[in-house]
Amino acid sequence: MCGIAGFYDPHADYTAQAPKWHHILDAMNRAQERRGPDNEGIYLDRSCGLAHVRLEIIDLVTGQQPMVRKMQGRECAISFNGEIYNMNELKEELLQEGTVFRTTSDTEVILTGYMMYGKDYVKKLNGIFAIALWDSFSGEICLFRDRLGVKPLFYTIQGGTLVFASEIKGLFAYPGIRPLLDQDGLCEIFALGPAKSYGKGVFKDIREVLPGHCLICGRDRCRTEAYWKLESRPHEDTMEETVEKTAWLVEDAVKKQMLSDIPISTFLSGGVDSSLVTAICAKELKKQGKTLHTYSFDFVGNDRYFKANRFQPSQDRPYAEQMVAYAGTDHRFLECSNQDQLDCLYQAVDARDLPCMADVESSMLYFCSKVTEYDKVVLTGECADEIFGGYPWFHDQKAFQTAAFPWSMSMESRQALLSEDLIESLPMERYARAAYEKTICETPVLPEDTPEEKRRREIAYLNLRWFMVTLLDRMDRTSMYNGLEARVPLADHRIVEYVFNIPWQMKCPDGIVKGLLRHAGEGLLPKEVLWRRKSPYPKTYDPTYEKMLGDRLKEVLADPSAPIRTLLDTKKVHAFVESPSDYGKPWYGQLMAGPQMLAYMLQVDHWLRKYKIEII
Repeated sequence: MCGIAGFYDPHADYTAQAPKWHHILDAMNRAQERRGPDNEGIYLDRSCGLAHVRLEIIDLVTGQQPMVRKMQGRECAISFNGEIYNMNELKEELLQEGTVFRTTSDTEVILTGYMMYGKDYVKKLNGIFAIALWDSFSGEICLFRDRLGVKPLFYTIQGGTLVFASEIKGLFAYPGIRPLLDQDGLCEIFALGPAKSYGKGVFKDIREVLPGHCLICGRDRCRTEAYWKLESRPHEDTMEETVEKTAWLVEDAVKKQMLSDIPISTFLSGGVDSSLVTAICAKELKKQGKTLHTYSFDFVGNDRYFKANRFQPSQDRPYAEQMVAYAGTDHRFLECSNQDQLDCLYQAVDARDLPCMADVESSMLYFCSKVTEYDKVVLTGECADEIFGGYPWFHDQKAFQTAAFPWSMSMESRQALLSEDLIESLPMERYARAAYEKTICETPVLPEDTPEEKRRREIAYLNLRWFMVTLLDRMDRTSMYNGLEARVPLADHRIVEYVFNIPWQMKCPDGIVKGLLRHAGEGLLPKEVLWRRKSPYPKTYDPTYEKMLGDRLKEVLADPSAPIRTLLDTKKVHAFVESPSDYGKPWYGQLMAGPQMLAYMLQVDHWLRKYKIEII
């Protein structure tokens, strides 16, 4: 994986002051260098500059970027972040067309394919990617983002200049781009956060290329085109055929995403999702005489403090141990302390450039920092719950009947610590409702859908467009901050397209959560793991952690210069800290309850300070 950045102005001549613009491209690389600690490069043409920092995974010798290719007098350049998993098939097709390759990288496949077939070549790519492609002949730059938004790509247009980067911090390295926050941005933070509206960058005038879209800027204007969208289609396969095809898609996606010139590893929680990915990887590596490295995560003291609830019915370790023995992996159990995850709260903001999923994110960042001591590529089980209907709100009648984001239905809990002035000035309810309704209106449905099936589609689509993207952002930033490439094979767009149209009674046969995926995994896992009741990513249950958060937030509020002081009600905070929290009623997702509200506010304060944000 890598970080990309650059700028474009059709009326500029950057080469006239090359040292100045080289310096700016270098500054953009410096801002994102944690995404690519192994190599870097810049490219400058008359109207365009490209920057790139590289994490070396494929073609370690000749895969440097930005990559430039000339064909019949036409020069094109590319800066690419991601992996193309069907690279070998695409390369074979281009070889048959007479192409001569100078590298073994997927970057050259994309560049050559574009030069031969144009922008539509992106439709052939199976992978995760953010691409900046400059065509000197047409005078256009194209920014592509993968179908599901696994890889980030932000941009802003200021004074006729397009500036783009993998991360928001890369934009701020460009002169004149300032971190401004208006009322909409405040609503993003307090009414929707840690989610954010797709297409928006929270900061004023900063946007992101939409998943499955291309931003094309030329001499006259910029325009956005969709090259992929999710569609509703009748499902005509029998249950037996559906299970068989799902099993094939999952196995093929995992095998494709094992593409690497360095060793791969997996996260292994002992849940069905990560266990399936692990079992397939381990089996393939054994054929090559290799042993898979696996990692699982927990918190110091959780064996003592853990209490089962509807969101986390059991601990992971016994199931992880069973899978390690079954798959024959080389496993490491990693633990995070209260102090580790508290300290990493701020690093998580630095990685995301926004307040994020509190300790659910900071702990993942910490774990990634430990994994990267051993491996640089990891496959995860992320996204199965959004795609196969694993979350409680897929099965909860209240979520089914309430016109709101099912993982965040209560605005009251979000306002528990906010000042009355802020609550009165921000249209939080209206903003969240508008964001929700926009997605509902976009949901692809069939005319013959019953009201119940239509609602099933809406909930599934909400998850794909919102909750899944929030977790994908978490995975990308926490891993890339540590120079670790995380892959998500269950988010293969072919799986999403197929499963989205499978009727609920097939996805959840006999009321079994993710029953389709479990049936598809028959023969790959021990039955105790395959049919285990879902338990999400772990969090600490040590009450000491909540006290540490409360004490830290009170310290922050005692500082007259703390920017969060104007947004919170100090009396509310003290009352909240002094009363026991309800771990069973999250305000976001399954894991973010009372302690995570305190942690989120600490992140907001750090964010406002670090980025010197001006609220307008």
